Amino acid sequence: MADANDSAERVTIRLKPKANARAIRHGAPWVFDNELVTDRRTKNIGAGVIARLEDAARDPLGTVAVNTNSRIIARMLDRDPEATIDQDWFVARLQAALTHRETQFDAPFYRLVHAEADGLPGVIIDRFGDIAVVQPNAAWAEVLLEALTGALAQVTGVTTILKNAAGRARGLEGLNDQNAVLLGHAPDGPVAVPMNGATYMADLTGGQKTGLFFDQRPNHAFAAGLSKGARVLDVFSHVGGFSLAALAAGASDAVAVDGSAPALALAEEGARQMGAQDRFATAQGDAFEMLTALAEENQQFDLVICDPPAFAPSKKSLEPGLRAYERIARLAAPLVAPGGYLGLCSCSHAATIDKFRTASIRGIGRAGRNCQLIHTGFAGADHPMHPQLAESGYLKALFFRMLP
Repeated sequence: MADANDSAERVTIRLKPKANARAIRHGAPWVFDNELVTDRRTKNIGAGVIARLEDAARDPLGTVAVNTNSRIIARMLDRDPEATIDQDWFVARLQAALTHRETQFDAPFYRLVHAEADGLPGVIIDRFGDIAVVQPNAAWAEVLLEALTGALAQVTGVTTILKNAAGRARGLEGLNDQNAVLLGHAPDGPVAVPMNGATYMADLTGGQKTGLFFDQRPNHAFAAGLSKGARVLDVFSHVGGFSLAALAAGASDAVAVDGSAPALALAEEGARQMGAQDRFATAQGDAFEMLTALAEENQQFDLVICDPPAFAPSKKSLEPGLRAYERIARLAAPLVAPGGYLGLCSCSHAATIDKFRTASIRGIGRAGRNCQLIHTGFAGADHPMHPQLAESGYLKALFFRMLP
């Protein structure tokens, strides 16, 4: 097969006459399979091949990556239809991403690449000091993984690069779930991550996603500001995201609730490394059942945070997802002492901020509580939103004060 980066040999694909070429010209990053002229030649294009995209009038739109196995049949890589997608190209994209992060953070612990929003469609890279974890969630990134790895080491100087293949999107792209060490050696155990004055333990080889959720950093910080002297309940805590930040800010005590024993063990180790183990407790179990049991015991806390997994990961699951968010709010609200605070989070891109807020307020009302909405939070600056891709702005956090 000819080199897909050779402009003389590059495959050309074309939009249908009724496809919205203007949206592509204005920055839309995706072409769906029903927008493209698909003949026998197009259907035989290998997954991850680099191609030239044209509109119906044969005017060039840019360089794209093609995957005929995916509903997203083409992803825009470069507005230049002659762009060469090689290690130098990756270096330029990664350097731009790194420059932004270095203006935001004084330590190298952050999301370095947030997919389309950083010009690398389907690619997630989280950095943990000298270690980077890559999720190549699109076929083109899998094909060009060697060039991406070389560029990542060149730009950042990391000595270990891990491939995490657990992303749900990889299945949609027809990719396998095999993790790998791309550079250096996998860490022997969890990695300590400093954030908001707390210490988090990230399992980079066996944990959820890439090992830690950097996106909640500003919401952890806001909750920490409410925590001095407070009793804190952190539900769906993972490795102690909100509870450890609260302890670092002076909470009197904190309880972390999660269904995963390994995640809670990491939370306990983080508390120990912070010297806060005497103020920290964990409880493993189903969050809905735990919230119900705490209410039956008439337990109350000064700050309750619920940060569940995505209840509405797609439009199809939106209505049951919104009912689940409402139920969480209804069960959590009675656990907040009068004058205390309730934080409710959603990482479901299908649930807009308006729909999530409505479900949350309805749940609080059904619990018989009155409240004030005091703050709305989103992901941190290392998780930029692509202006024409709502999915990249998935995280929402609502903070309420429960009125006496």
